[in-house]
Amino acid sequence: MKRTNDADNLSFRAALVHGDSATKLSALVMGAGNFAHKQIGKGLLYLACEVCFILYMVLLGGGFLHGLVTLGTSTGGEVFNEETQVYEYTSGDNSMLFLLYGVITLFVIFFFLFAWADNLRSAYKSELLAKQGRHLNTFAEDVKSLFDQNIHKFLLSGPVISVFAFTIIPIFFMALVAFTNYDQKHQPPGSLFHWVGLKNFAALLSTSSGLGYAFWHVLGWTLIWAVFATFLNYFFGIILALVIDRKDTKLKSLWRFIFVLSIAVPQFVSLLIMRTMLQPEGSINILLKNLGLIDHALPFWTNATWARVTIIIVNLWVGIPFTMLQVTGILMNIPKELYEAAEMDGAGPVTIFFKITMPYILFVTTPYLITSFIGNINNFNVIYLLTGGAPASLAYNNGTAGKTDLLVTWLYKLSMDYQNYNYAAVISILVFILSATFSLVALKRSKVLDNEEAFQ
Repeated sequence: MKRTNDADNLSFRAALVHGDSATKLSALVMGAGNFAHKQIGKGLLYLACEVCFILYMVLLGGGFLHGLVTLGTSTGGEVFNEETQVYEYTSGDNSMLFLLYGVITLFVIFFFLFAWADNLRSAYKSELLAKQGRHLNTFAEDVKSLFDQNIHKFLLSGPVISVFAFTIIPIFFMALVAFTNYDQKHQPPGSLFHWVGLKNFAALLSTSSGLGYAFWHVLGWTLIWAVFATFLNYFFGIILALVIDRKDTKLKSLWRFIFVLSIAVPQFVSLLIMRTMLQPEGSINILLKNLGLIDHALPFWTNATWARVTIIIVNLWVGIPFTMLQVTGILMNIPKELYEAAEMDGAGPVTIFFKITMPYILFVTTPYLITSFIGNINNFNVIYLLTGGAPASLAYNNGTAGKTDLLVTWLYKLSMDYQNYNYAAVISILVFILSATFSLVALKRSKVLDNEEAFQ
């Protein structure tokens, strides 16, 4: 029989293969291995977990899983009761609740399997410790260890449960909606929705449909916006930091304070003010008319090209100071010896910038640059508060999307304004795939994480 001196690194597979009869019995009766080694408290917990799971599946879980498959069969309405000889109204099945309860049941099964595997590992560990003549913890000692050497498990249990309850389960539920026809025509109760497989993905990615036409155009603008919003803020922020950090620049703290004011003011306030000022009858157009520079109001928000350019420019005002502050801190930490050595070798300011300053800044800020790009792909606030996606276009799926809509603002409209939850869920999945793929590829190619200790 295979043995190991490390009783803390065990797998449930090893328990099933190499464990004794009591350990293997734990696969059927949870806690049996602990009972065999007089760990009654721990054994009772595992057994209670199994009993509760069986009762849940018999009383509720089985029906929830069946509902997850069918998503309901009864639409409700008037039903004639033969006993009372009157028509009665029934609300019918609720597909959304069937889907939700089914998802919860799947996670209950997942957690039970985790507890089942942990039960086998615990039984096998107790078996090995007993055969080696080592001490077996009592239930009181196990509880006490949660406040000492196992305190990390105690402290992390709450956050882990919260992440599953409020993040992972809702995301999984939303992802499943993408494979249904849950839209304004299928609103439970009273109207059921059903599984449609990959039909929604095909409709969204097809270039022949109005929905697909809108998706590819909105995706194109989303990427254009993300590139300009990220890199313009990045490079202008670097230039601003370098100008303020020059030896000849006076009142450096004052200049930094002026630009940081745009951060101190809440972003939504700044954006709403700019939206108002750039209206056809806003202060900017009125001022230009009074100065005689224009005869007609400039179409900042009514023309698609003007609106897109205006959004990018306004975003510079709220985005550049963040980069400026980061780069200012980086410049203060570049070793002065590098500059002195370069100057002794005859390097000029341009050479020093491209050979020392910029590579150092890029090395430190690459993760920030990647997260900024992903953040701009999902930059809901700037677009929604400035234009709300306008100007609208009937070519974009009958006006459900506008010329300045990003994917994230479009899926918000599809959900809140048009109740097309299925297509909104598909878009959110595609946005996640796009963001995750870019992040992984960019981090891998940058090799920043492979050399975190030093810059060369």
